[in-house]
Amino acid sequence: MHEEIIMAGFGGQGVMLLGKFISEAAMEEGKEVSWLPSYGPEMRGGTANCHVIVSDEPIASPIITESSILIAMNRPSLEKFEKTLKKDGILFMNSSIIDIEPSRKDIRVYKVPLNEIANRLGSQKIINMIMAGALIAVTKIVSLETMKNVFEENLTGSKAKFIDLNIKSMDEGINYIKNNYNI
Repeated sequence: MHEEIIMAGFGGQGVMLLGKFISEAAMEEGKEVSWLPSYGPEMRGGTANCHVIVSDEPIASPIITESSILIAMNRPSLEKFEKTLKKDGILFMNSSIIDIEPSRKDIRVYKVPLNEIANRLGSQKIINMIMAGALIAVTKIVSLETMKNVFEENLTGSKAKFIDLNIKSMDEGINYIKNNYNI
């Protein structure tokens, strides 16, 4: 396995945390991992992104020029990074707020209404974990059990109360993909 993933969205959509948790889970499973966040004015509402590489082999560089997977949480992210996807790459998009179709016909597309699912669960802060579930359902990049372990390791103290909601959010993402795509 060798997946090069660009995750992008508005600052505040949890893109960095999504990348960090996927990276930590992959590392726990003994895979080679690179996580390269892009900070700056993005934190104030611009397009934030991170590069995550998960591989069975050593990783030469954390920089991604052609991604195998793109997670676009908003329209500016889709417009900016769609061209980086390799032929036959996978695009995950937040269909709640992306109101255009991808321009590419040589990629697989999974549209997930993150905001609607999050509203049903009672918190917009979990759209990233709904997307994590969708990513896991399609790619099997890490196991659900390992992600649960990552939640327990990272969400401690006063944050421990969010573990169950994060798990439920991932389950919702997995179920959405299973119910709407042939997976």
